[in-house]
Amino acid sequence: MARALEIIGGLATAPSTTATALTMFTGNSLTIRNAPLDSEVRLLQAWVDVQGAGYLRIRSPRLHDNVQGIRLYTVVSEPQPLLPMGYGQKLIPQDTLIAEITGSATAGDIESALMLLYYSNLPGVDARLASPEDVLRRMVNIVTVENTLALGTAGGWSGEEALNAEFDLLKANTDYALLGYQVSAECAAVRWRGVDTGNLGVGGPGIETLKALTANWFVRLSQAFGLPLIPVFNSANKAGILVDGAQDENGADPTLTSILAEIGPAGQAVAAAR
Repeated sequence: MARALEIIGGLATAPSTTATALTMFTGNSLTIRNAPLDSEVRLLQAWVDVQGAGYLRIRSPRLHDNVQGIRLYTVVSEPQPLLPMGYGQKLIPQDTLIAEITGSATAGDIESALMLLYYSNLPGVDARLASPEDVLRRMVNIVTVENTLALGTAGGWSGEEALNAEFDLLKANTDYALLGYQVSAECAAVRWRGVDTGNLGVGGPGIETLKALTANWFVRLSQAFGLPLIPVFNSANKAGILVDGAQDENGADPTLTSILAEIGPAGQAVAAAR
């Protein structure tokens, strides 16, 4: 199966108390990709980074209702998961979601909303995704890679650089599983993308105060949903593994620490991990 994981985001500027449709980040869309109709597509998680408390609303005629749908209240400067872990909303291929946000009324304040989607079979995309059990069985070492992301002030994805731009320490022709990450400063989201992810972005919330949440973000997702959701990269592609993030108009530049597990070949049980 051609599995895929994708993070998508959008923003509204000073929406106040009026439910305002998201302007999607460049390269992202609220139209569900064209997967086979009998395949599984799910909204795994959603979160926001706002400067004024309000709500995020996700709706569609194909969901429960097109009036309120999924309406989730938000907290200022707390980009935490809003949906229950393990209970993703089923989505319909080619359906277009309506996503709206309320928040700050201050001119220029950028309010961002992010969603993480899973496709069990997306033709043309074949992301390398592993289960926690497979990674643990094959794990050799833990290694961290740092990137200082120079995020912009206009919202959307920015600050892109290669995974090895600052710490070029990965072993040649070796697989690494992305267990999770940490950020030094708040941002709406961080993401990774490259050939190993099917050139779709995978990522999570840029919350700096809950490092225990993000340090095993992809492991946690996999365990909650019972799906292989841990991205795997090969170091041969390191210059093409791109990292970036989404930030508001305040433009704080976080240090992103990618937490990786060096893993051995498929089928190999590494003694050190037993």
